[in-house]
Amino acid sequence: MTQPPAEGQVRQPSGPSHSAAPPAAASTASGSSHHQSAWLWVMCLTGVDYFSTLGYQPSLAFESAGSLAPLATGVLVLATLFGALPVYCYVAGRSPFGQGSIHMLEELVHGWTGKFLVLTLLGFAATDYVITKTLSAADAAEHLLHNPHWRQVAPFLQSLSEHQQRMVVTLTLLILLGISFVRGFREVIWIAAIIVCVFLGLNAVVVGSGLVYLIAHPGLLGHWWNDVVTGNWHLHHEPILAGTDFWTILAIALLLFPKLALGLSGFETGVAVMPLVRGDEDDDPALPAGRIRNTRKLLTCAAVIMSLYLLGSAMATATLIPPESLGRDQPAEHRAMAYLAHGESPYFINPLFGVFFGTIYDISTVLILAFAGASAMAGLLNLVPQYLPRYGMAPGWARAARPLIILFTLINLLVTWIFNADVSKQGGAYATGVLVLIVSACIATVIDTFRHRAGAWYRRLAWPYLAITILFLYTMSANMFERPDGIKIASCFIVAIVVSSLLSRVMRSKEHRFQGFVFADPESRFLWDSLKHLEFPVLVPHRPGRRRLEVKEASIRERHRLGPEVPIVFVEVQLGDTSEFEHQPVLSIENVGERFVIRVAGAASIAHVVASVACELSAVGKPPEIHFGWSDESPLSASASFFLFGEGNVPWIVRELIRKTISDPDRQPRVIVG
Repeated sequence: MTQPPAEGQVRQPSGPSHSAAPPAAASTASGSSHHQSAWLWVMCLTGVDYFSTLGYQPSLAFESAGSLAPLATGVLVLATLFGALPVYCYVAGRSPFGQGSIHMLEELVHGWTGKFLVLTLLGFAATDYVITKTLSAADAAEHLLHNPHWRQVAPFLQSLSEHQQRMVVTLTLLILLGISFVRGFREVIWIAAIIVCVFLGLNAVVVGSGLVYLIAHPGLLGHWWNDVVTGNWHLHHEPILAGTDFWTILAIALLLFPKLALGLSGFETGVAVMPLVRGDEDDDPALPAGRIRNTRKLLTCAAVIMSLYLLGSAMATATLIPPESLGRDQPAEHRAMAYLAHGESPYFINPLFGVFFGTIYDISTVLILAFAGASAMAGLLNLVPQYLPRYGMAPGWARAARPLIILFTLINLLVTWIFNADVSKQGGAYATGVLVLIVSACIATVIDTFRHRAGAWYRRLAWPYLAITILFLYTMSANMFERPDGIKIASCFIVAIVVSSLLSRVMRSKEHRFQGFVFADPESRFLWDSLKHLEFPVLVPHRPGRRRLEVKEASIRERHRLGPEVPIVFVEVQLGDTSEFEHQPVLSIENVGERFVIRVAGAASIAHVVASVACELSAVGKPPEIHFGWSDESPLSASASFFLFGEGNVPWIVRELIRKTISDPDRQPRVIVG
């Protein structure tokens, strides 16, 4: 990957285009910093997050939809295969280096609006990843506490109540997760593959045995269907619609489907692991078609597998487990599949089921839930450094793993304490984070397709993607309305991120932030080298459009008492995206009459450009002088203008930047205001 120049270094472009490939693209082109594997094995890494929801999704589905859970799950499967899957296949094609939907929106929305949009999405992403860890640890604790061997494994905890034991085990698992990362945890695909294959194999036995038993005993299916058509749905709340006809039941299933949105949790992770997917040997490093194709296979295969398991587990839960056993503080709560695996169902489903098989199932579930937490931690460690430090909205240590691990672990413990390690209470927050990211992917897809098509607006608009977006907007809104805990905790994350980011940006605003100039043409490079050898250069910042150069020059020479023999170099700065922190502007130089004019385009801050020009000239020849006029702007408005728009407090900021850049007072350019 081409490294940015050091402070003060000037670089000429190597080609006509000044656009840089994404960092991940560059690293891949140069040998890839990631170990790449076949898409099927990488799917297992995604699966530790996606498939692990089988540990609690069937129970939560019945808790939310009662006997209608299989029908609501059918709606969820349709939304998965014909909604989320097509959208994320498109996202994979537009972000082949694992940036995901947040990066797509960042590219589509610029300036401070784009930055605040990204910060908001980071808040929801943090909700998703943090609740993944706390929810997975809480459900792992549920499986441990209900295992018959638990009393022998942890006799020292038996004096505590079940709630206290669950809290202790959950907090312990989260602390162990943090310690494992501090000691240098690395994601190992083959370990994830073993865990996923064992977990899916055991669930295939449980779900498959349940479905075979239902086929052999159709009376159970008839009893379930009778509950459906008679309105005996075992719901905690009365549905909005009344009636038991087919269309009313279908409408209620559609209304209940948003509560099952946890089953959509794996798509963003599936795109995030794209750098690990092996493509074709002849892939273009900038647009690896083989990797994109294989990632789409990964997403499709994972979605189909999960859909089959969701449908099968929902049907087995609704028919083979007594509804009262799935209630609050009952043995099947949050562990429906484990309940069947332990042979606790009143039906003799499979002779294998019992304590031994159930214990193996519990161990497998705890392992995949622990790996789901590890995957979420890795996602956070990858996500935060991509954005906040680049925006200047995080201190330097935010690029280091260990401080972030400690911070995230403390947040995990706090969230677990707030939710009392309760799986049900965290389900809404988890679904909120998942759905907001999916909606952001949908919106990014609609906008991106619109921009890349030609013709009338109705031809450019991708109507199928728009319909998918409306579906998930409804799902997200319904989930937030029904379970506001998600939006509350996400709001806390968003406020914390925005406030800390703005404070960090203010504190770091006077850093050098300069990555070097890009020259517009060879002539500008030649004139730049000539300027360095001027005997007594005077730099005068000039805002084009206010006064002609000759008028400005006459005024400067009169007020600053400069003779005609003193050469004046004017500096004109054209601001670009002032919300960017680091910048690498384009420099061009013209010889207008007897005056040199340095024009800089695409800058994030006028003061930083002027200081950089002065420091570059000082590095070779005699330190220049920078002459400013007085400004009538108040100090407060000037500071705000500098922070937000990169154009206030210029003389003072230039002086501060020069002092920080050049330690030798004799080599520092002089700043004169008159």
